[in-house]
Amino acid sequence: MDTSLETIRHSAAHLMAAAILKLYPDATFGVGPAVADGFYYDIELKDQLAPEDLKQIEKQMKKLSSKNLAYTREEMDIDEAIDLFEKRGQPYKVELLNDLKKHGTTSASEMYGDETATKQTEAPKKVSVYTTGDFVDLCRGPHVASTKEIGAFKLTKLAGAYWRGDEKNSMLQRVYGTAFATEQELSEYLAMLEEAKKRDHKVLGPKLDLFTFSDLVGPGLPLWTPKGTILRDVLDDFVWELRHTRGYSRVEIPHITKKDLYEKSGHWDKFKDELFRVTTREGHEFAIKPMNCPHHTQLFSRKPHSYRELPQRYCTTTMCYRDEQSGELSGLSRVRCITQDDSHVFCRREQIKDEIFAIWDMVDEFYSAFGFSLAPRLSLSDPEHMDAYLGDRKNWEFAEESLRNIAKERGVEPIEQIGEAAFYGPKLDFIAKDSLGREWQVATIQLDFNMPERFELNYTNEKGEDERVVMIHCAIMGSLERFLSILIEHTAGAFPAWLSPIHIALLPVSSEKHLEYSQKLADELTASGARVWVDDSDESVGKKVRVSEQQKIPYILVIGDKEMGGKKLAVRKRGEQETEEMTVDDLVEKLKR
Repeated sequence: MDTSLETIRHSAAHLMAAAILKLYPDATFGVGPAVADGFYYDIELKDQLAPEDLKQIEKQMKKLSSKNLAYTREEMDIDEAIDLFEKRGQPYKVELLNDLKKHGTTSASEMYGDETATKQTEAPKKVSVYTTGDFVDLCRGPHVASTKEIGAFKLTKLAGAYWRGDEKNSMLQRVYGTAFATEQELSEYLAMLEEAKKRDHKVLGPKLDLFTFSDLVGPGLPLWTPKGTILRDVLDDFVWELRHTRGYSRVEIPHITKKDLYEKSGHWDKFKDELFRVTTREGHEFAIKPMNCPHHTQLFSRKPHSYRELPQRYCTTTMCYRDEQSGELSGLSRVRCITQDDSHVFCRREQIKDEIFAIWDMVDEFYSAFGFSLAPRLSLSDPEHMDAYLGDRKNWEFAEESLRNIAKERGVEPIEQIGEAAFYGPKLDFIAKDSLGREWQVATIQLDFNMPERFELNYTNEKGEDERVVMIHCAIMGSLERFLSILIEHTAGAFPAWLSPIHIALLPVSSEKHLEYSQKLADELTASGARVWVDDSDESVGKKVRVSEQQKIPYILVIGDKEMGGKKLAVRKRGEQETEEMTVDDLVEKLKR
């Protein structure tokens, strides 16, 4: 995020809190950071806010802004700050300060509303406090000088959020907003939001009959319809085709494992609270797998390997399961069952570059098929907090420099993000920009020296000596569910013809003979590899055409006497009013292309 824009948005969060305090004097405040697309503040109120209340809060924000209130910074001792916030009736601020004082460590994001901050290692002697009008906040800053410098702002939505992300804590009300330097930038953003609403996958997905959710099955567990399953299968086939031509082998693994596997890999200590667990009748503890890499290490270790056998490339598309909190679930974007198109390469150090280049080629080819532009990001460890990662610093430095050099050789300079590495290795994350200009993290390539070390994964070199392999993790779609949520919104549900669940809609005009001919034509087209739907309803042709258009089917053919009597068919392409005459063979050839 642009630092100046981040400062404006963080300042707008304080202005919003000041407005809320004017309107609701009993309000208590959690945290209020700037985020990628705006800002929010978590608050506790006796009254439940409704969407219409946002207008009143916004009106009060404009009133305060016009007063040109200063953002005044003051440093004070922790005890002094605790006393200040106790007197002001702000228990959440007091809790954070006591946590910092007692333990010497606390999340800086909680302390200061900074979502990108790392953890502090010792309690600071002083903390900073900002005052804006009657609102006083614990905050690291920086802020604009006064409220008139904030620019244009808009409150956008309400949500719920557990205090400190823990469902055992109070549920706070989260008020979202956004801010820009100019009214024009704000107007453009709001127009994008309106378009995004029309493309919302949570609305379009069920409307196109791709997936559904069931209260009986449970939240975060999507059910895929026949049409949605076609989407999943075609995408998976595409990824497999890319991998198959580059020497990957498919493998299968169970959906559960003894906890011992994750204890050895290091995942248990890191993620045990996010796992679904199973206890057998004999009292053994198992976990439903949240990731696949530890299983794949056991496939590699099943037998000795010579240097001549490397690289070994395993891939599988399989569901993983994570116990996400209910308040964090969102359509396909955040689910409890995640389908990963996962692969792991076991290779020598000198093979790292060629293997990552091959994966990068696959990522480029896959995303170019959908018109996404990609920008790589290099996610690195935080050298000041290596206790959060596995392994020694020497291996980390080698792995990070390897990825940096590989990116340089590809002719790109990725943005480097300190502290964003996986706990076992650095990674290249690919950021896709969609048709609305929004950015999403999609594919990832991770370089791992630590899993091979923990599982003692070796090969025999040319001298007959044991050497450690290197492990490369890669997911092209990442989460298939999340990728489809992005793709649905990117395309507004109008998928490329090769991906569409239905290629061709046949719409018989009226009589039985039209329907019979349509069904025979459907059989002929299906035999050629097309996915065909015959609308055999009693509706008018106009209604049938509208239904097919709403379902975003690429090709629509109305079948009447003329079509039955001629050699050519009148084909209407999606989004066009005019028809084009084609033979059946022409249409099939067009689909194949």
